[in-house]
Amino acid sequence: MNLARRFPVLPDVGLLVGRIALGIVFVAHGWQKFNDVGHAGQTKMFEAMGIPMPSVAALFATWVELLGGIALIIGLLTPVAGILLALNMAGALWFVHIDKGLFAAEGGYELVLVLGGSAFLLALVGSGRFGADGVLFGSRGAPEREREKVGA
Repeated sequence: MNLARRFPVLPDVGLLVGRIALGIVFVAHGWQKFNDVGHAGQTKMFEAMGIPMPSVAALFATWVELLGGIALIIGLLTPVAGILLALNMAGALWFVHIDKGLFAAEGGYELVLVLGGSAFLLALVGSGRFGADGVLFGSRGAPEREREKVGA
């Protein structure tokens, strides 16, 4: 049984819960970079990890995580935020975690894989009707209405 057919609001509820959960994690990581470590400290850390252009990368990571997380929580510009966050996680995967295996406890890439994949998913499907995108832009934010239009 497909619950979404019986209760068409469920995909939007799922998107809302997923956006908020993912957004909270990104805001926490961005806030940690901004408040606890600061730009100079984050740049130093990125430099030690061999990340190219560490000062620019520190700015990008901090603000994309902080503002992108907020955008996900409210569902505003979800495709843009999702792409930027996914790119940020791709950089973390490539430059920091890929050679440490899968498990986060060993410095591996499982967390950045889930965060990046989830951000990319939201970039593709949108915020749902319970996000600002759905309210402001209509059907772009509500995937089930798009499916109804094409007769799926």
